[in-house]
Amino acid sequence: MDELPDFTTVCTRKQDLEMRIWRVLLRSSASLHEFGEVQAIDATGFQRHKASRHYVIRVGYNFDDIKTTALVDCDSTAILDVHCSMKQPHDTQIGRQVLTRNLQRLDTVVADKGYDWDALRHELRDAGVRPVIKHREFYPLDMAHNARHDEETYHRRSLVVSIFFALKHRFGETLRARTWFGQFRELVLKSAVRNIEQSVKTSH
Repeated sequence: MDELPDFTTVCTRKQDLEMRIWRVLLRSSASLHEFGEVQAIDATGFQRHKASRHYVIRVGYNFDDIKTTALVDCDSTAILDVHCSMKQPHDTQIGRQVLTRNLQRLDTVVADKGYDWDALRHELRDAGVRPVIKHREFYPLDMAHNARHDEETYHRRSLVVSIFFALKHRFGETLRARTWFGQFRELVLKSAVRNIEQSVKTSH
């Protein structure tokens, strides 16, 4: 199949499935890949389908883009998890939520300064996960911490940007669903399809 069905053809049915089922779908598609030792997390924005002014006021849209965070495996490029928000929560809060529910699949996590939070680093280390998260440089000690990072490992986080670009190129930059939970399901569906397509390509 070269193209996904139009989003409207699956919209009604997909709303019947609970969000946890969609997470299982994404996990299952990711499990088709062999994971490496480095995982990366980062965020981007997806455009939302234009809604009426009345609808925008009723649901409280604050921004034109959906803030979308993805956790990916750097060796296989599999998308392990996604998170979307209609607000603009801080990256540390989203990062903690996404990473802590995937601890068993993590080895080394790379992230930029937006995820700089000592509590998150401690939580990852306690779970046996190595955090490679840049510090915001307020003090000389922060610069010293950053200098000790393995730059080759740290710069693998740029792979998330490449995966976001590939998703937008393959499926478009605009989400057709108008509700937050619908947009989440749409992102999961597109991510799962990409995981499956990449698995098929590598198997050939």
